[in-house]
Amino acid sequence: MRRLKALAGVIPFIALPALAEQVGEIDVDWLGNDIIIEAIPDPDVDGVTCHVSYFERGLIDRLSNGNWFEDPSNSAISCRQTGPITLGQISRSQAGEEVFRERRSIILKSLRVKRIYDEANQTLIYVAHARELESGSAKMAISTVPLYQPD
Repeated sequence: MRRLKALAGVIPFIALPALAEQVGEIDVDWLGNDIIIEAIPDPDVDGVTCHVSYFERGLIDRLSNGNWFEDPSNSAISCRQTGPITLGQISRSQAGEEVFRERRSIILKSLRVKRIYDEANQTLIYVAHARELESGSAKMAISTVPLYQPD
């Protein structure tokens, strides 16, 4: 079924700079729609892994509704400490930096994960959001990883 979905216009993952690993797939309905769950280790922060879930349209849904080359913008994110945390060369600006990006349509939409370092509160903030060419998207999810270590 995964090959059929790829043939139906699902764009292969483009991850910059992190590589995602699919760790789960939930069958949602008889149309072949699925929720995909991926693990994304932060490439610049050892010991932090984010799990992102998103909706992937199936072949029957694509055939019946048209719009072959696009998946919905909905996503969720949860990030956790998965080992000793070591901060690499990360951005300390309020804009943060992109940890992961994946195309959700041929040219107009992508799912992105950005990391922002809240130094005052010793917290890493991860935001998953869609980027759309025309109007952007208000659909987003947030997760935080505390860096504070009690003595």
